[in-house]
Amino acid sequence: MSENKIERYLIDCMLTYRELEGNLWLLDDEEHGLEGVAVMLAEPLVIVRTVVMDAPAEHRLELFTKLLELNASDILHGAYALEDEKIVLIDTLEYDTVDYTEFRATLDAFSLALTQHYPILSKYRG
Repeated sequence: MSENKIERYLIDCMLTYRELEGNLWLLDDEEHGLEGVAVMLAEPLVIVRTVVMDAPAEHRLELFTKLLELNASDILHGAYALEDEKIVLIDTLEYDTVDYTEFRATLDAFSLALTQHYPILSKYRG
């Protein structure tokens, strides 16, 4: 069953998560810096996504410039994006070829970005 591969990787990563519905898992792992990170299998893709913050009304150009700079210099897997006035961190993986190492690298990159970028991005919170 295709969902077992992703769930097996989540178990192997020793993360706290819950399955919200078939093929959708929500990580709630404070210890690993992965609170509120959703993992969804939508074949042929595995989508890893979290909402970082609301897009502010002020200083948007400055924030968006900073996010693009972080995408270029500091994000190893995934990217910051704007979705319905929310700043999200998102990565997509190909289900057929994703292995444990690549899946773990995405989660590690999310954890690193969410913890290291918080002081940078928090000054833009409304």
